[in-house]
Amino acid sequence: MKTEQTVAVLNDLLQITNDRIEGFEKVEGKVWEMYPDVKDEYDRMISQSKIMKNELINLITEKNGTPQDSPSVAGTLHRAWIDIKNSFTLGNLEESTLGNVVFGEKAAIDAYQKALASGDLCEKSSKVVSEQLHSLKDSYNQFKKIEDYKKE
Repeated sequence: MKTEQTVAVLNDLLQITNDRIEGFEKVEGKVWEMYPDVKDEYDRMISQSKIMKNELINLITEKNGTPQDSPSVAGTLHRAWIDIKNSFTLGNLEESTLGNVVFGEKAAIDAYQKALASGDLCEKSSKVVSEQLHSLKDSYNQFKKIEDYKKE
């Protein structure tokens, strides 16, 4: 396995994690007034994402790689699209926001699973990425439950 491939995969995950942080921070405040019970979960996800980010940066630098510590172009475009879509949403903005979070968490899960399946990660990186994937799945399930509950 080549170190460059490992660093490339880790940098992809780093950008996804940065997308996640920006996405969570962007929705902050849109829902809290009506449903303050959701705020703690968002805050927890932002903190978790920042820890994940630091872990990925550490793995990249251990491999003598350069962390690409910025959001992805696709993530930036997706957030812009969400803003445009929400400006025309006639209905429950909170449901739309929760749906976007669930969508984002599912996309992150898919990327992490693909990274693990690629065979491009060393043992240590695989262990960290696997642990992060577990956290993403927990987050996805939590927000999916909240989304489903709010629809009832």
